[in-house]
Formats: sequence, C-alpha cells, structure tokens
Amino acid sequence: MSRLALVGGIYSNYRALKVALSDVQRRGVDGVYCLGDLGAFGPYPDRVYPLLRAASVLCVQGNYDNSLAGGLADCQCGYTDPRDNYFARISYDYTFRNTSEENKAWLHTLPLVRRLEVEGRRVLLCHGSPRKINEFLWESASPDHFLEYLLDQAGADVVCVTHTGIKWHRALPRGRHFVNVGVLGRPENDGNTNVWYTLLSFDGAEVRVEFVPVLYDFPGLASDMRSERLPDEFIETITTGWWTTCLEILPHKERARGLY
Repeated sequence: MSRLALVGGIYSNYRALKVALSDVQRRGVDGVYCLGDLGAFGPYPDRVYPLLRAASVLCVQGNYDNSLAGGLADCQCGYTDPRDNYFARISYDYTFRNTSEENKAWLHTLPLVRRLEVEGRRVLLCHGSPRKINEFLWESASPDHFLEYLLDQAGADVVCVTHTGIKWHRALPRGRHFVNVGVLGRPENDGNTNVWYTLLSFDGAEVRVEFVPVLYDFPGLASDMRSERLPDEFIETITTGWWTTCLEILPHKERARGLY
C-alpha cells in the first residue's frame, strides 16, 4: 500500500500545521503534499515555511502563492461579492507585507500542478481545479459528468484539489476519484473548531480517502490574530467554527449548513 498525506489552504495557521505534520509523521506516510495557499487569513505567514521545509512537504501554487510570487495587486481569490472582496483585500495586504522576499521567491519556484503515478494510478494535485487555479468546485454544484469531464481533460484517475475550504470526496465509475482535501487554515463552517487534512491510500485496485480532523490550539491562534490586529470577523471564525466572511460564494446547500 502507498499512502499520501495531503494538506490544503494553510492560510498561515502554523499552529494547526505543526499538529498535522506531527500526526502525519506518526502515521509513516510515503509522501506529504500541500495543495497551495500557504498564507492568507491568519497571522505570521513566515512561520509556515520552515515547518514545510523541515518536513520535506512538496507544494503546488495556490492563487495566494501565485499572487505573492508575482507581486500582484490582489489574491486572485475569485470572489465577486464586494464584502467578500473587502475582507480578501485586508487578508492579502497583511500577508503580502508580512511574507519575506526570500519566501516570495521560493513560492515562484513552485509548480501549478504535480503529477504522480501511484500503484498504476495517475494522480493530479492542484489548487482550484485542473483547468483554473481559483475555480471553486463545490460538492453540491459538481455533478458526476462534470467531474468525469475534468478527469478526462486532466488525463488522471484521481484529482485532488482544495480552494473551497470544505472537504468532500466523490467516487466515480472506472475506479476514478475526485477529492477536495479540505483546509488547515480555518474550520469548515460547521460549528466545530477543528480543521482537516486528507490521507489518500492506494492498495492494489482500491483507492481510499480518509479525512483526518486536526485539533490544535485555536485560542492561541485567536490571540495571535488579535495581536496582529486582524479583523474580528476572522477571529470569530477561528473561535466558533462558523464562517463570517467568504459567504456569498457558497452555493445554497453549503451555505444553509452554516450559521450565517
């Protein structure tokens, strides 16, 4: 059996990343990958990079990473609502100011996708979708035929993404799979304070997906965020598990599960 650990959307949550990487090491996986958005939302973005390097995590660029590396004016988050974009601007400006030039240069070296072959299966790792770095692929808005189309276009048997902030998995005909690995950066709008990473296992013809909860010092992160004068709305999400921003992009079914 081959087993991979996949993390997405770290969003500067170095506290959750430490716990996740410790858990990954205990499990003895064959490789650890990050699907992008190392910074954003949280405090002290430069604290993430040494943790990733020490654990030999292989990364792809998310939209945040691409913007930071290129010195772009915004995060390329893909929002259309003015309120969502207002908070995205605060988050991006803070992250840009507090990410070192050395780390921005390192982000520039990261690929947009990684292709693996595991137990004869073609695996594609990317941030938003195989065709667009900031495409939102929601479980309720992604019918099977559309996911099969993306798999065909990508030339893959398994595609793994993040970006939306909410994990899901779809098993498709011919043993193919589409996986949103979730994020480490913030809870997934369900009233729980834990975050998530994913274990992807290959055992002969079988592909297994396990979502792993990460319990970390979220009060400590909230304190960090207050010290850095990040918005109260961001801190409330960390301490309650309910999203207060990035809500307008949610499809009806996903938004109905939340508090707001």
